[in-house]
Amino acid sequence: MRDFVIYTDSACDIPPETLHEWGVRYDWLTYTFEGETREYGNYELSYPEFYERVRQGGVARTSAVNAEAFRRGFEELILEGKDILYIGFSTGLSATCDAAGIAAKALREKYPDCDIRCVDTRGASAGFGLLLYMAVEKKKEGGTLDECEQLVLDNRFHLCHWFTVEDLVYLKRGGRISAATAFVGNMLSFKPVLHMDDAGHLINMFKVRGRKASLSALADKYEELALDKEHGTVFISHGDCLGDAERLAQMLRERCGAEVSRIVYVGPVIGAHAGPGTLALFFLGKNR
Repeated sequence: MRDFVIYTDSACDIPPETLHEWGVRYDWLTYTFEGETREYGNYELSYPEFYERVRQGGVARTSAVNAEAFRRGFEELILEGKDILYIGFSTGLSATCDAAGIAAKALREKYPDCDIRCVDTRGASAGFGLLLYMAVEKKKEGGTLDECEQLVLDNRFHLCHWFTVEDLVYLKRGGRISAATAFVGNMLSFKPVLHMDDAGHLINMFKVRGRKASLSALADKYEELALDKEHGTVFISHGDCLGDAERLAQMLRERCGAEVSRIVYVGPVIGAHAGPGTLALFFLGKNR
């Protein structure tokens, strides 16, 4: 049986040193700031520096990983005699996973003996990072490519993504809400609570008044939906608001006895669309 490598993209928001530790290969999504020509990989600029530039008015435009980048990365592993399980960013938000599929199709034709699987997690940020982690753990236990792929497929529609944002201007810029809604919402301190549906799209579910209430609403959703409130794996990602992430983790601890496994930054490619102050909670639930 051929060995296989788990492959992903940087929209998982798992730090590169952790991906290296897990033995996961990856390609970078990229972004540029309006008015500049330099293109940054998702991990190149420090996260605090990125968010400070955004707070100062910088507007970042993002790009998916292209098929050629995936082709190069995949082919290198094929030539080492490895098969590949690519676990990727939602097709509801990015063309990245489709690009991986194009590269995989071309390489299967060139190397008929290789096995390349591409799984659309319908997830984003540390949400699909959590699915990636589960696949890594399964592989460590001796799981086959088939078993690791099936694990992700079986759990992707149970992976809850619940999040809130601090400033509505970024949702307005991305076309999620109108300019009038963003203006009134910011004036009245309304904070939306959003989630990701089964198609991998971001859905605005309801709004609350004030930041404290939005954190409490995320904890409420955990209590309502989590399959294993006390012992389940929980990830949090944040847009340069570590204090709020830690407060949310404390709420889960006090309410449910839950321990958050990882708190990570929302990377620039997703942070460009959600903005500073984004806070997201990820866990396995009864449904999304």
